[in-house]
Amino acid sequence: MKGAFLMASNSDSIYYVLTHMKSHPEMVQTEPLKYGNVLTLSISDSFKVADQDIYFPDQQLMVNRLTEGFVAKNGDLLDYFYEMTKREIPNFHDVWITTSHLMDRKAFLIELSFE
Repeated sequence: MKGAFLMASNSDSIYYVLTHMKSHPEMVQTEPLKYGNVLTLSISDSFKVADQDIYFPDQQLMVNRLTEGFVAKNGDLLDYFYEMTKREIPNFHDVWITTSHLMDRKAFLIELSFE
């Protein structure tokens, strides 16, 4: 599992899911903001994700800090989601992503924490 933990932070799968969510906001469920810098989203698990068992484990949380390279390369994409927060932090430097497959809701959970 350690390898998967490190791999997910640079994942094409994570990029693909975030890009799809940005392109199809009507498919995304947004949870009420609990913290000013955290965004909790979900999307139907009928959406196909490569290596789903690694990036969206059933009923378990996968927590990763996105690498500086991922954040730098995908700044515009991450800014899109950051705009949905209360933007209490003027400029985020780190982004943590928590993912899971919520089987009872038939959804993939994506939580972004901007620090």
